[in-house]
Amino acid sequence: MNKVVLYCRPGFEKECAAEITDKAARLEVFGFARVKEDSGYVIFEGYQQDDGEKLVRDLPFSSLIFARQMFVVGELLRDLPPEDRITPIVGMLQGVVEKGGELRVEVAGYQRKQRADEVLPQVYGAVTRGAARGGRADQL
Repeated sequence: MNKVVLYCRPGFEKECAAEITDKAARLEVFGFARVKEDSGYVIFEGYQQDDGEKLVRDLPFSSLIFARQMFVVGELLRDLPPEDRITPIVGMLQGVVEKGGELRVEVAGYQRKQRADEVLPQVYGAVTRGAARGGRADQL
């Protein structure tokens, strides 16, 4: 996987992006950071397939000033169909969960968390049931 998510304080995304881009280049991991203002996170995307894993493995987290948390992520899911969002999520998880062994649903930023607290338990339950049944949403 070539992407790393870094949580930071909302408003410090540009600083976090500059820091991870610099530290990654020193490790010969080249890529770019995606920044969304006041989101509380940055996505660093390396050009090589395993850049995310290499970065998390070789960069001491304690060397980062602006990041609160750092983890490798797979492909970003976009434009999920409103009638069935679970099937694409479960499909992406198959073959990946064995590597991590844990499914975690998180939200960056406190304001987003308040609304997400209502929805995420339902999504988490549906995804775990779908994964257990081979990824078919019609069996949820």
